[in-house]
Amino acid sequence: MKLKDKVAVITGGTKGIGLGIAAEFVKEGAKVVIGGRNPETGAAGLEELKALGGEAIYVPCDVASTDDLQNLIDKTVERFGRLDIYVANAGTNDPYKTPYLDITPLEYDRIMDVNLKGVFFGVQYAARQMVKQGDGGAIINVSSVNAYLGLNSQMVYTTSKGGVQQLTKVQAVDLAPYGIKVNAMAPGPIATELAFRVGSSKELRDTVVSRTPIGRYGTTEECGKLAVFLASEDSNFIFGQSIYIDGGRGFQAFPAPGYKTVTYEDFDMLEQMKQK
Repeated sequence: MKLKDKVAVITGGTKGIGLGIAAEFVKEGAKVVIGGRNPETGAAGLEELKALGGEAIYVPCDVASTDDLQNLIDKTVERFGRLDIYVANAGTNDPYKTPYLDITPLEYDRIMDVNLKGVFFGVQYAARQMVKQGDGGAIINVSSVNAYLGLNSQMVYTTSKGGVQQLTKVQAVDLAPYGIKVNAMAPGPIATELAFRVGSSKELRDTVVSRTPIGRYGTTEECGKLAVFLASEDSNFIFGQSIYIDGGRGFQAFPAPGYKTVTYEDFDMLEQMKQK
């Protein structure tokens, strides 16, 4: 097991990509703390991890609150005695796709507080604990393929994710002397409820798939496997990188000539992906 007896925290770990990461960590022997705002979702995620035989706890956490972030680290150390891996996964988006000229400071702050400020200070608090322990650690920030793509319909979101990628570089430089490696994973279209809430119409989802050379959405399990690599000793000489897990989405701006669009009905794809 690549993460045997390691202690990992995943923000936004109660569902979607975060829960997928937590599940793969558990399979590799890690003790896991999942943070999230919804206690019901937290309880459901916890049951899923325990069904895999994992040792895990749920801690309520809104990453826009620095007090919550510090409490997340404190509860982790209180329960497991240390912290080895921190995954800054929690994120939010603008489901209404507000045009640039109509975005308000309140809307801007809501997304930035979660997607960038939450990563900035969550990693800081985690790194302080790792430095105190004195034996290094691994930090994974979750960015997005949209840090690379210029999507005007997601103005603040893309800006925040671009910030996460630059933040990852400077965090890596600052924390490398302590033996703490920092990298980012940048998902493209992944089969989650959030993805389908943002891509609310079947036509939009078909368009996304048509611009993804592999011809499908990715899975949370695939994201989890990449996170295991970045958290394990297999990646010990990789620092400050953003690894795209996007099926080629970032390099395919428009449907290729003659490309056949793959279509899905509503949320049936989520079940299809889970069965693979």
